[in-house]
Amino acid sequence: MTPAMPDTADVLILQHVAPEPPGRIRHALEAHGCSHHTVRIFRDEPVPKTLNADGLVVMGGPMGVGDIDKRPHLKQKIALIEQALEAEIPVLGICLGSQLLAHALGAEVHPGSHKEIGWHEITLTDAAATDPLFQDVAPSFTAFHWHGDVFDVPEGAVSLARSAQTGHQAFRYGEHAYGLLFHLEVTPSLVEGMTRAFADELTATGLDGAAIRDAASAHVDTLAEIADTVFGKWAQRI
Repeated sequence: MTPAMPDTADVLILQHVAPEPPGRIRHALEAHGCSHHTVRIFRDEPVPKTLNADGLVVMGGPMGVGDIDKRPHLKQKIALIEQALEAEIPVLGICLGSQLLAHALGAEVHPGSHKEIGWHEITLTDAAATDPLFQDVAPSFTAFHWHGDVFDVPEGAVSLARSAQTGHQAFRYGEHAYGLLFHLEVTPSLVEGMTRAFADELTATGLDGAAIRDAASAHVDTLAEIADTVFGKWAQRI
């Protein structure tokens, strides 16, 4: 008798807006044999009420925790995050996703001193040196940023990274939940898509989209290696 093949781990990805897809997260999941399906909220696809998946990824978007009362789907995402936390299902929150994770864990999410957009250095904390995802990553690197809100580290969580402007850029809660405020998942096309889709925001903040796109060539290759390491190790935990 041929032995039964093990079930493939399946990951639910929540994508809020078209310009912020999972990028290299999807690449890492597929490289580690994980299936995935994406709920595209911007296409009015409904957020599931029950988490029937082995992992949960919550992507970024221009909305924020302060919009929860105006955007019911944010409450639905928080409910899924809470289900994952209770069941110890791996969770990965990116930008807005990290803010929703922090909120679900009872931490404050609030506007930063000013928006952090573009290519800025990330410095890992001492705790990252022994973290399952970040322990093999260089202690500092340049990542892509696009956020106005920031989070406090939830009680019981471990701060993993900071930037010159933002004291908390990443955290781990328990063994299964990670929040990353910065965009480790970006590719050149993703950077181009965001800078063009959110061009008005760049103009309002006095930033040059073309310069941000041009700078991508200096950083995306190194960032891709880091992304494959971090997201690959997350996928292995599923």
